[in-house]
Amino acid sequence: MSAGANAGRGLLGLVCGNTPEVRGCVLDLLRCASPDALVLSVSVHADGTARYPFVQRFVMGGEERRRASLCQGATGDPAVIIRQDLDAIARTAARPHVVLALPDTVDTAPFLAELWRTPLGRTPLSHHYELAPTAVGVDPGRLLNDLRCVHRATRVLGHDPNAAPLTVAEAAARQLEAAQVMVLRGGPGEGDGRREGCRALLGHLNPSAVVHLDSDDADLTALTALARPDPGWSTAGPADRLDIVAPVVRRRGVDHGVTSVLWRSRRPLHPERLAESLPRVMPSVVRSRGHLWSATRPRTVISWRSAGRHLELREAGGWLEGEDAAAWRAASPQRRTLASWYWDDYYGERRNEIVFTGADLDADRLRAALDSAVLDDGELALGAERWARLPDPLLGDVAPGPEG
Repeated sequence: MSAGANAGRGLLGLVCGNTPEVRGCVLDLLRCASPDALVLSVSVHADGTARYPFVQRFVMGGEERRRASLCQGATGDPAVIIRQDLDAIARTAARPHVVLALPDTVDTAPFLAELWRTPLGRTPLSHHYELAPTAVGVDPGRLLNDLRCVHRATRVLGHDPNAAPLTVAEAAARQLEAAQVMVLRGGPGEGDGRREGCRALLGHLNPSAVVHLDSDDADLTALTALARPDPGWSTAGPADRLDIVAPVVRRRGVDHGVTSVLWRSRRPLHPERLAESLPRVMPSVVRSRGHLWSATRPRTVISWRSAGRHLELREAGGWLEGEDAAAWRAASPQRRTLASWYWDDYYGERRNEIVFTGADLDADRLRAALDSAVLDDGELALGAERWARLPDPLLGDVAPGPEG
């Protein structure tokens, strides 16, 4: 145990999966590693007619009295309800190990950030708990089907109960990217190489996570890490990892045909040429994510997210400006460090950075297509006022105002 745990804090871990069966598989493995863990299994039901969903909790392990007090339903913000449960557990148990088993209707990373946030006048959860690695169970067949599904929307709950629905493909990708540990389930048909191909894809979609095979006994011994605090949380907390300007980690090399390509540029993008480049950029891309500097919106960070054949560009906050002391204070330590690292006297922290993952990607062709979409020397010299007049078929033309 770490020094923090010895000082009296318990342990909080999250488990989810792309099917109930693989989530149960991961929970079984974790309970073998930590038999005393209390599993708080959560179901969330939203019918779209109410502001908040119905949240049901079921408990495995622990004392019967505690199980009875927690096994109940409530309507409200899931993060608030679960935070209250965790507070109650911490008050009645010394250094508890609690595992939240979340359904696939919860967007894990923003939910954890909201759960870990300290409301005004409340004791921080970090006073009672340290964070363990987030574990995700993966069924290969379901994953590959979900990553292709862009024609159907699903509503997932994170920090905002009124957030817009996501495509099934986007929700599946986000679940994987929230993990520190992924457990890949075996089954019939392993000999066709599908599971190894899926393992390669997982390694590129989330290079910082550890991927285990549930049939590999040697690998499973390492899952005891799920019952220990994860030192990685000290580098960037749950909210810090949601920052759109955080660097996207890329795995190098080609594994079973899967590769990842990083594209960067310090020049703003011409929106019309970017739109024209997409047919050359996106074929064979399974997942891409990052951020853009658009010439028509020079003060705004544009998030780039694609899963399957669906691409979403969204305004996602502002770039840090040298004279805006309040924005610098509000930014996470990681964001401030990156901004200082990339700072340019002319551009500030502005930059384009996207990682593309897919099968048999042509890195040179992809980068050349995007390079052709940035402003050339003549366009760059025109300045931000002229850039604002450029046509923008992706985000819409900018109305006259301070942005231009």
